Amino acid sequence: MQATSKFWESKVLIRFSDCDPFNHLNNARYIEYFINAREDHLLANLNFSIYHFAAEYGLGCVVSKNQIAYLKPAFLAETVVIDSALLKLGATDLLVEMRMWNERKDKLKSVFWMHLVHINIKTQKPENHSQNLLDTFKPFINAIDENVSFDERVNELRSK
Repeated sequence: MQATSKFWESKVLIRFSDCDPFNHLNNARYIEYFINAREDHLLANLNFSIYHFAAEYGLGCVVSKNQIAYLKPAFLAETVVIDSALLKLGATDLLVEMRMWNERKDKLKSVFWMHLVHINIKTQKPENHSQNLLDTFKPFINAIDENVSFDERVNELRSK
């Protein structure tokens, strides 16, 4: 994947321990798969480790809100593609969209929006992103209309 792309993706195998009795990926596990994929995407495309950044600068992001739509099940031992994109980068907040697809990327399984707030780890209070962080991430913003709701976005993606 080129670092200049606004969508980063990776493949992951759905594991037995993450499934319910129907061999579907457990609803709570979707979020873990999405967050792990985004962490991998940042490392692979920008060599950006959220853990090293937090240790070095005492800053990090905390989740303020999650929104998820379960559209089609992900099954035990299925390989899925998870892509992610930065939709919004504000002074202290950001919005990341992640999508789970079947391996051919012709069936959308889930859409996830993760709202994050940039904080000072010591004070636990919001803090502005540094100019360096803004400059690093601005080229990767895949902006959508600010008035588009999560449900509208899901419907838009489903209709494509």
